[in-house]
Amino acid sequence: MKRPKYDVGAVVRQHLQEIWSSNKFTVHQKRMLQAIADCRTPALGKRELACTDCGHIQYTYNSCRNRNCPKCQARDREAWIKAREQELLPVTYFHVVFTLPEALNPLCRSHPKLLYNCLFRCAWYTINKLGKDPNWIGAQTAMTAVLHTWGSNLSLHPHVHCIVPGGGLSVEGKWIKARSDGKYLFNRQVMGLIFRAKFVRDLRKLIKKGQIPLQAAPSALFSNLFKQQWITYAKRPFVGPNAVIQYLGRYSHKVAITNYRIVKVTDRQVFFRWKDYRSNGKQKVMKLSSWEFIRRFAMHIVPHKFVRFRHYGILANRHKKIKLQDCRKALSVQNPVQSKKISEINRPLSEVEQFAFCNCCKKITIHQVLDILPPIRGDPSKKKLLNIR
Repeated sequence: MKRPKYDVGAVVRQHLQEIWSSNKFTVHQKRMLQAIADCRTPALGKRELACTDCGHIQYTYNSCRNRNCPKCQARDREAWIKAREQELLPVTYFHVVFTLPEALNPLCRSHPKLLYNCLFRCAWYTINKLGKDPNWIGAQTAMTAVLHTWGSNLSLHPHVHCIVPGGGLSVEGKWIKARSDGKYLFNRQVMGLIFRAKFVRDLRKLIKKGQIPLQAAPSALFSNLFKQQWITYAKRPFVGPNAVIQYLGRYSHKVAITNYRIVKVTDRQVFFRWKDYRSNGKQKVMKLSSWEFIRRFAMHIVPHKFVRFRHYGILANRHKKIKLQDCRKALSVQNPVQSKKISEINRPLSEVEQFAFCNCCKKITIHQVLDILPPIRGDPSKKKLLNIR
């Protein structure tokens, strides 16, 4: 695939001084934007590569490896998918989405960690409660969830994508299939009612504890939340485990916008493609000022040390090794062969990986010969890495 002509980092670099002097961004957001601006530029250093055939010298700039950067997700995505492949079961899987209403957007901006944690917690509460109900499954099910906070036009749209197996593990160690015969997992309206009630109850608790100021969530907000129906999207099941992996690859390490969607960048404006779902997903081009584009992008920077990917039930980290073995035993399938991890980012390159494509003789004969370190800004003793997760 051809490299995109424009990228988010170029837009940010145009306004770095304004970003650092502005009070519209948190310190964490500023540091993440700085990392994205520095990605694959001389600011992070480069590697000198020499061709062993024609002697041509070329350079490659280092990446920031930031989880908010559109350029740096491929390696982490592949490692994550490899790990998920080891957890697949030969059962039907469902795609469920829990979305927060627009009325909660001001709270999501002011208290993102609290609201997003609550979103994860209430989504699992809903799935777990219905999963243990004998009318639906009557067993312990599982859920893998990933947080997305954006709409196609970069507006704030917090929601979690969930992959849920169509069944669960009973207390006796038997696998119990969902009662829906593979057509759907749970009733969407029932999920919406449980999800709304649980979220509003937890939100009241956060206000009572003083973690969210009372003036930030007036009583009118709660009456408004109960007036509208909360959206829970439930998609028909995947064809098979391979389809689940393909889906995870598309959704797992997405950021708010990819560089391929940016059509044009000028000194003051950014043009990018977006889908208008009110017009049946019609592709349109949106024009924003550069500052507004950065502001919208910064809204979707993951809060500091926030966990975007979470596993529940059978897949919970504390006991999934045992639970997964019990599930495979109940389904009469063997444990998969453990594949080598590719997530060891700091390991040295192997002899094969050190070779690359030569731009001169068009052969795969390039060999890394030198690491050129980036210039140190400020006091070297206080320098911190930019790729904070």
